[in-house]
Amino acid sequence: MRSVAYHPDRAALVRRLRAAGCVFAEDEAELLIAAADSAEALAGLVERRLAGHPLEHVLGWAEFCGLRVAVDPGVFVPRRRTALLVATAARLAAPRPAMVELCCGTGAATLALMPLVEPRWAAAVDVDPAAVACARRNLAGPGVPVYEGDLFDPLPETWRGRLDLVVANAPYVPTEAVALLPPEARLYEAPVALDGGPDGLSVLRRVAEGAARWLRPGGQLVVESSGAQAAGLCAVLDGCGLAPTVVRDEEAGATAVAGRRPG
Repeated sequence: MRSVAYHPDRAALVRRLRAAGCVFAEDEAELLIAAADSAEALAGLVERRLAGHPLEHVLGWAEFCGLRVAVDPGVFVPRRRTALLVATAARLAAPRPAMVELCCGTGAATLALMPLVEPRWAAAVDVDPAAVACARRNLAGPGVPVYEGDLFDPLPETWRGRLDLVVANAPYVPTEAVALLPPEARLYEAPVALDGGPDGLSVLRRVAEGAARWLRPGGQLVVESSGAQAAGLCAVLDGCGLAPTVVRDEEAGATAVAGRRPG
């Protein structure tokens, strides 16, 4: 239980956070105070935040699509812009789809999609062992298995050609641009979750190629990209035999690209 003598100085904490460059210092101060049960615990959380650790790693969770999603140190933090991927997938999905999330990170997209599409079965995949462990905790409740491996490789072969929906927030930052990312991402999230190769589309090309084989006719692939990459990604999807569609949310700065397997 929280000690009666625990009376944090909110104003002083806000000043320290603001001086460190935290734009939403007031909100962060409240979250950090709520997460600590003693002055010592708060001091430890604050020191990590001031050192540059992502707030979500410090707290151990992120808010995503109205859900509290566990986020372990080193694991990619779900971004609010990825809500567009979730909304697009929910709109395009067949009733009760067979669904797989690739490059799942925390499993946040699957967690958000479960009540929206009510899949008859679902799975998630990531190549990073830390992400797999985190996603397994998040997806234990709905009973979604999480596989460790590269994209479609660890999935049961019997699922090939039977998937209705594949979603992926694959890495799409061009390799040279990774060094320009904010330190929170560059230093504390796994490089494998950020680096999308020379043009940012290396992983997404492989996702599209695999989806063309693993989706059933009429099935949908939905991925996230930058706005500047959308046209190139559409060409990739078209080359794989998937009919592309681009969805944008200008206010959120978000772009989702879907590819339907004809059938």
